[in-house]
Amino acid sequence: MKKVILLSVLFLFTSLIFSQDKKIPDYSQTPRKDIPVEYTWKIEDLYPTLEDWKKDKDLFVQMSSKVEEVSKGWTESADKILAVFELADELYLKGERLFSYASNSANMELSDPVFQMMKGELQSIYVQISTKFAFMREDILKMDDNVMQGYFKSQPKLENYRSNYIEIKRSKEHILPQDQEMLLTQTGLFMGTPSQASNYLRDLDMPPKEVTLSDGTKVTLNTANFMKYRAGKNPQDRTLVMNTFFGNYKQYENTFASLMNGNIKQHFFNAKVRNYKDCLSAKLFNDNIDENVYYSLIKYMHDNLSPLHRFMKLKKELLGLEKMRYEDIYASAVQSVDKLYTYEEAVNLVLEAAKPLGEEYTSALKNGFESRWVDIYPNKGKQSGAYSSGMYGVHPFVKMNYDGKYDAVSTLAHELGHAMHSYLSGKNQTYNNAHYPIFLAEIASTFNENLLMDYMLKNEKDDLFKLYLIDSYLDQVRGTMYRQTLFAEFELEMHKRVEEGKTLTPDWLNKKYLDLTREYYGHDKGVMEVGEYIQNEWSYIPHFYMNYYVFQYSTGIISSMALSKNVLDNVPGAKDKYLGMLKAGGSDYPMEILKKAGVDLTQEQVYKDAFKRFDDLVSEMEKIVARLKADGKLK
Repeated sequence: MKKVILLSVLFLFTSLIFSQDKKIPDYSQTPRKDIPVEYTWKIEDLYPTLEDWKKDKDLFVQMSSKVEEVSKGWTESADKILAVFELADELYLKGERLFSYASNSANMELSDPVFQMMKGELQSIYVQISTKFAFMREDILKMDDNVMQGYFKSQPKLENYRSNYIEIKRSKEHILPQDQEMLLTQTGLFMGTPSQASNYLRDLDMPPKEVTLSDGTKVTLNTANFMKYRAGKNPQDRTLVMNTFFGNYKQYENTFASLMNGNIKQHFFNAKVRNYKDCLSAKLFNDNIDENVYYSLIKYMHDNLSPLHRFMKLKKELLGLEKMRYEDIYASAVQSVDKLYTYEEAVNLVLEAAKPLGEEYTSALKNGFESRWVDIYPNKGKQSGAYSSGMYGVHPFVKMNYDGKYDAVSTLAHELGHAMHSYLSGKNQTYNNAHYPIFLAEIASTFNENLLMDYMLKNEKDDLFKLYLIDSYLDQVRGTMYRQTLFAEFELEMHKRVEEGKTLTPDWLNKKYLDLTREYYGHDKGVMEVGEYIQNEWSYIPHFYMNYYVFQYSTGIISSMALSKNVLDNVPGAKDKYLGMLKAGGSDYPMEILKKAGVDLTQEQVYKDAFKRFDDLVSEMEKIVARLKADGKLK
């Protein structure tokens, strides 16, 4: 039934129809088992049943026993080296598939202990297998390069692993003796504990507060409801929601600080034991990214806060506020627009927006919607937020918590950007070269957001709704470019403090986060009042556990703004270069792949262009406001 409805939307729906009576299904308190299957992702494409998963897990363990057998004298011939590399691929691919099933299932039902036990069991097995393969890097470092080059010539299949060989040679000073490598891999048994514990505390164990809104509605402030009601129309409600939500987090700040302190110290331990000068250089080494890219990003952002401040001042005017406060940033500046999009409408918009990328891209995207790549609505116990999880040889799995707002439509476009990146890299690369780095991933996602905004603005005639769209888009760019750089700077400061031998205490974390937030949003310049309650927001951000992850959101959108402009302007070769980036996967270092697509992040101009684009859109908003006021449609 769902497929028929979806097909009719995809091929017959030609214009956006809006009704004030439009309803978005609410399954936020519905048990997972009671969610209509057409709204869920097709997890059975990984394993039809739990029993099938268990059988494959047993096979996974059995296969690992082959490692010792193939490792004997493995560098004596090209065929023996190939056998080890191929066994490693086979094992890691199977491990990823097993983990994908367990992890994605667990995220749908956080309180179900079965899936959590499965994840824990796999983690132990994975550590054991990684330990068994610890001999590879040390043995390769001992090899004569001339011998290895001869192997590449005599065994063509070995060429697929040349990048592995090059990377091991490049990493020589950071590779430990085999016994130490084997010992270090055992730390994988507990390295994810701070992150996992913080997730459980945020999404499961921490009792949510209840608030009564100005209209008498009582709301339980779980994460999903917080994100919904922080953008409410009533300023007093926004203040109540934000203060209550983060006030609740403050009660647990000692626990969150302890977890964060342990997390950053794990990063520091890994960096020092592998002979890196600091955590940042350790993180950037694998992708061969110059650390100046990180520092330049922060510098350029501080030098270009004025477009953000202009946007905040305009937002204050449109919201009719005497004073702009931090809790007002999520409210739509166009209060008279209250559009909702059914999920089917969102699908159509994403497909229409993607057309500049051509038939190959849009056909695969249609297939993804029809084949249930997406888990659509919230359910009871489902992890908050959204993500895309690629799975080589199967298909991506996209988690949504769709609520019908334009932001959710944009999030769908964002996550499908990730999904299509996984799909195209998997289709065009071997398993060994298909895994693209996060540095490139956030380009593919925000590229789709840019296409969606362009499509909406070109097809919308109503100035009031155009104003709403630009406001929504700029708020997303604010959240991705400015906000994530703020996070990146906070993360850098956390690591520096630990590297100095100090402890991350609640007081230090709170003050540092509040000071940075106030600087970025112009608190002392009268742009916005940033209340003290926001000092605890750091404990709400799961990405801080992901070790220098967030800066890639900022570099990603800066890059995607340049790439999407080239495609939309029909610059010769731009579309093919961009698709080439998606298809390249991880076959080269990300900065090199990005340069081939048309962006060089070592040059200041690409940053200037992004800030100019943001500032130009603020100017466009101001022009629309002037027209609306002249027509009497806006006070």
